[in-house]
Formats: sequence, C-alpha cells, structure tokens
Amino acid sequence: MTLDRRRFIGAVGAASVAAASRVWAASIRRVGVQLYTVRGEMEKNFEGTLARVARLGFKEVEFAGYFGRLPAQVREILSRNGLRSPSAHIDYASLTGDAWPKAIDNAKTIGHDYLIVAWLDDDFRKQPDVWKRVADTFNRAGEISRKAGIQFAYHNHNFEFVPVDGKRPYDVLLESCDPRLVKMEMDLCWITAAGADPLQYFRRYPGRFRLVHVKGLSKQPPPDAPIPGVLPLITDVGHDDVIDWKGIFAHSKEAGIEHYFVEHDVPKEPFESLKASYDYVSKLKF
Repeated sequence: MTLDRRRFIGAVGAASVAAASRVWAASIRRVGVQLYTVRGEMEKNFEGTLARVARLGFKEVEFAGYFGRLPAQVREILSRNGLRSPSAHIDYASLTGDAWPKAIDNAKTIGHDYLIVAWLDDDFRKQPDVWKRVADTFNRAGEISRKAGIQFAYHNHNFEFVPVDGKRPYDVLLESCDPRLVKMEMDLCWITAAGADPLQYFRRYPGRFRLVHVKGLSKQPPPDAPIPGVLPLITDVGHDDVIDWKGIFAHSKEAGIEHYFVEHDVPKEPFESLKASYDYVSKLKF
C-alpha cells in the first residue's frame, strides 16, 4: 500500500513537472520581418506592402531602404499600421562624413534603436588588413551613434567565416570592436551555410547578438560556397529546412537576442513565403 502510494505521488510529481515545462516553454512574442524580402513590392506600393505585412501578424519591421519617403512619413505610415521598426540596414559609406549624423537623425525620427551595416563590397574586402580597419571604423561610428541614443551593429553573410591570414574576419570584428559600441545582428542562415556554429559564438561572446535574421536552409553547402551558390538553398523557415531552430533559440537569453526578423532573399512569392515562415516561427516553442 505504501509503495503504491509512493509510486502514485512520484507519477503525479513527474506529470506536474512535465506540464509546467509545457506551460513555461519560451516563444517569440514579437516576430519581425526584414523588408528586403518584399523589396519589389515596397518599391511599387510602400504603405500597401507594410499594411499587408502587418495583416500577416508581424509586429516589427526592419528596413533596407525607404524608397524616397521622408523619415516623418515613414514614422506616420508605421504608426497607422500598428508597426514598429527597431532597426534599419545602411551601407558602409553612410558611416563617414556628414552622412552618419544624418542617418542617426533619421533613425531617431523614425524610431529605430539600431542602425546596421549589412554588406561590404567584394573588392573592398580584398584590401590588405581590411577587417581591422573596418573594426576601427565601426568603433568610431558606434561611439558617435551611442552618444545620440542609437546602437550600431553589423550583419553577417557567410564570407566573414572564411579565414583570412588564418583567422575568421567575424572573430576579428568581435575581438576588435568595443562590445558597448558594436553589437551583432547574426544571420543564422548565413552562419550555418558557412559551417560555423551559432551556439559557439553565443557562449564565447554572450550578450553581443541583439538581433537575428531567421531564414531556412534546404541543405548544407560547402563552407566557402559563393553567395550565388547559396541563394538557391534558402527556404522558408521550418520548411525543408536543416537548421535546428529550437536548439538555437533555446540559447536566446545567453546570446542577448531581442529582435527576430524573418527573411527570404529570393522568394518565389514573397507574401506566401512570409506567411509560411511567420506561421512556423510564431508557434515555435523552445
């Protein structure tokens, strides 16, 4: 009788723990979208595209160009559609001269918290000692933007993980950039395509990865595959996708992730792609 009671109590306790785990499983409350996915639609119908994105369920958008709209116009359109834009992509040239203060002022008007360099040209990357010089530029830009209340960050592709003179450029940036001044927007598809491990970076540099790009990868390419060779492998998140999203997002707190942006670089039908990815990411428990 006593043994049966102990077994019963143990079974109830185990069931309660399991139930509590299910109840308290983490999820992403505000799924965002990188508007590069719908760049063609944005050019044709700026506000209509943002309205449609909002109807899909997205709460945050990340800009990759404003298509001729003034900052105040962008802010008003976002407000009308119940959207917020915590970040925007800018080019490397924007970090120099009068362009950088202007970009910061525009960001404050729109309501961005982050400005992010998302690309370095091929010819530029071939220059000697370029990554150390890039890190110095990032630190200077980050110091200026931080004083104005805007955080600077960098978004990766796969080329940052191909060693140059025996060292990955991504490691050079993380080691050379001031953690307060330069954060990282980790593109989880591109780092996976490069054969690198996001969790290793989360452990080595906790709190540095405030934003992430979330897009699927249908199969693993060679680590040094050129970008045109990887683009056809990009897929909707969670659909024919080799990336372990639960395993990655289980470490979101360690990484410091605040914003999750769904993206597809070359979708056949952009809105169908966004809906498929949103449905997967918004329901994911980890």
